[in-house]
Amino acid sequence: MAYPRKELQKNKLYITFMGEEGLDYSGPSREFFFLLSQELFNPYYGLFEYSANDTYTVQISPMSAFVENHLEWFRFSGRILGLALIHQYLLDAFFTRPFYKALLRLATDLSDLEYLDEEFHQSLQWMKENNITDILDLTFTVNEEVTERELKSGGSHLQVTEKNKKDYIERMVKWRVERGVVQQTEALVRGFYEVVDSRLVSVFDARELELVIAGTAEIDLHDWRSNTEYRGGYHDSHLVMRWFWAVVERFNNEQRLRLLQFVTGTSSVPYEGFASLRGSNGMRRFCIEKWGKVTSLPRAHTCFNRLDLPPYSSYTTLYDKLLVAVEETSTFGLE
Repeated sequence: MAYPRKELQKNKLYITFMGEEGLDYSGPSREFFFLLSQELFNPYYGLFEYSANDTYTVQISPMSAFVENHLEWFRFSGRILGLALIHQYLLDAFFTRPFYKALLRLATDLSDLEYLDEEFHQSLQWMKENNITDILDLTFTVNEEVTERELKSGGSHLQVTEKNKKDYIERMVKWRVERGVVQQTEALVRGFYEVVDSRLVSVFDARELELVIAGTAEIDLHDWRSNTEYRGGYHDSHLVMRWFWAVVERFNNEQRLRLLQFVTGTSSVPYEGFASLRGSNGMRRFCIEKWGKVTSLPRAHTCFNRLDLPPYSSYTTLYDKLLVAVEETSTFGLE
């Protein structure tokens, strides 16, 4: 936060974890952004909240106004989003579609509400598509906690009709997206553009920006296997490799993401797919190398997207060892 805009834009960030000897050939940086985003965007801390649709996508919380120095925290969040974008590191956080539109300074519309609050979206969509004459008794007001707020001057005395419902829907969408978070959003967007040149992201729409920042959380197993390299005697049809892919197929999506995080430092897949995984010096595909004794656990080199996998003697042993490595550890190997 102490660095001026020019310094952040022209210099690369390098990370050293205290007590660990790993040199930052991108693995520690990837892990840093991954771990930081897990904490920063965690609804538990009050800056963000889950959308009304799921416990997966997050948005700025109106309750964040009660967090000390909340506007500086949002400016910091914006800078982290910007740094992750220009360093091409994926974050462990998925935001609502209106959030990405706010980052791009784009106006939201009714269709965006579907990603925020599905029931609210459906009610306004029905209103848009049907004649409401003598059916709905509404004024240009909304209820906020215990108070009533006008959507426009004199709104409490203005009846919603078939003729003016378009204006009402637009104002309701704006209220639902912005309620209690206008200042927070402005602070976050300000922090984002203190790091990112606006011309760099002007080419994106909200969906594309989402994929660039967070990647995708759904693993395409065929794409993964097709873009994997082998070393030390392993090859795609090697018995141990057939066991390995059978194990990955047996894993649920969360376990696959953990495996990916163990080996690469991030649990998201670039929007272009596994062919675009990045390592210490640009593109570097997922790699499995034969290494170690059959009693050893697998180890990972996150800077090089490489998994060192011993030549286990059975499918069951490989499954057990890989499960332990993926679920019980969170570190990177040295090279």
